[in-house]
Formats: sequence, C-alpha cells, structure tokens
Amino acid sequence: MHVLSPDSPFMRGLSNLIDAIWINILMLVTSIPVITIGAALVSGHDAARRAIIGEGHVTSNYFRAFRQNFARSTLIWLIFGPVAASLVASWIFLQITPLLIPKFAFTIVWIIGFEWVWALQARFENSFGRTLGNAYVFGVSHFVATLGMVAIDAVYLALIAACWRYMPQGLFLLLLMGYGTCVMLHIPLLERVFAPYTRQSAPVHDDANWLNGGTDSADDHPQADRRVTGIKPEQHA
Repeated sequence: MHVLSPDSPFMRGLSNLIDAIWINILMLVTSIPVITIGAALVSGHDAARRAIIGEGHVTSNYFRAFRQNFARSTLIWLIFGPVAASLVASWIFLQITPLLIPKFAFTIVWIIGFEWVWALQARFENSFGRTLGNAYVFGVSHFVATLGMVAIDAVYLALIAACWRYMPQGLFLLLLMGYGTCVMLHIPLLERVFAPYTRQSAPVHDDANWLNGGTDSADDHPQADRRVTGIKPEQHA
C-alpha cells in the first residue's frame, strides 16, 4: 500500500492527529467558562472515538455530545474540579511530612477516577452514582489500561515541562496538540476494555474492529458481565 494512500496507516494516523488537534481546540474554547470543563472532556472522548472509526463529522459529534452530556458531566466536574484544586494546594502549601501518605493516596484515587469517568459518561447511559462508581471499578480491575493512560498523560506533561525549560519555541505545538491528542491515544485502550459491553453487531469500519480487540462477535462475552458492572450501552440519537 502506497504511503500516501488514504487508507495507509500513515495517512490515517495523520488524519487522526488533525482531528485530535481540532478536538483539543474545541475543548479549550468550550472550557473557558471553567464550569464547562467536564462537558468538554466528555465531548472530547466521544468525538475522538467517532473520529477514529470514521463516524460523522468531528465538530457536529463534539457539540452533540456536549449538549447531551452537559448536565451530568458538569455535576461530575463539580466534584473532580474542586478536589483537584484542593490537592494541588495541599502539595504546594502543606509541606508536612505526616501528610505525604494521605496526599499520595488521595491523588492516586483522583487520577484513577479522572482517567475513566469522562469516557464512561461519554460511552454509557447511567446514573451519576453508577458512572462514578464504575470509574473506580474499571480503573482498578483494568489497572494496566489505567497505567497506560496515566503514562500517556505523564509523557505529555513531561514534554511540556522540558519544552518550557529547554525549548520554549516548541510549547505552541505541544499546546496545540494538547489534551485532545492524549484523549485520542486513550481511545484504543478504553475501547478494548469497553468492547464486551458495547459490541452489538459486526462493526462496519476496520478501525472499529481493531478498537474492539479484533473480533466482531457479540456472543464472545457473557451478558452476566453487564449485570455485574451495572452498565448498559449508550443509546445513539
């Protein structure tokens, strides 16, 4: 296959990168009021997944998800946002040795929830409490995927820190790629975990099949798993 063919891995990767940059821009713009950061994170996950499988247009997918998930994602952000601010303040201002263990523990708990809750809200229809609980069920039971997403985010933050110190001219490119690129890289990890709960029929796109772990049979996983976790597939509009 020619490298410049539309279906070549290079061109598909380039297309995904362009989509990730645009998703990042949309997330930045819609996060300006701060209170809408949760909705932006959920919409970014939804738009990134659909971009990878070639479903619809990025902008329309993003704003549809933003509108549909606004209330519940904002409620989730009202928990994660203030907790994040409190943790940052504690690391900066509370330099007390006995507090190190609690700070580490609460930070790890926050990170696990943060990595999963937005994808779950974007992917499934559940109550607020069930979505929050499932974030930790998935975060702990699929710890390798959790570590993978944390590693992606950590590498991105490390690159920003390195550019800030050694090559400031590269900051613009990194900020342009932004968290939208991290979300795009999270999607394969997330979808392979979600596959047993979302697979309804044979996918119609090669990337959809790859994201779902390379199989397209709905009978590969018992329905009991769905009852145990208490999640149900999202309902498309």
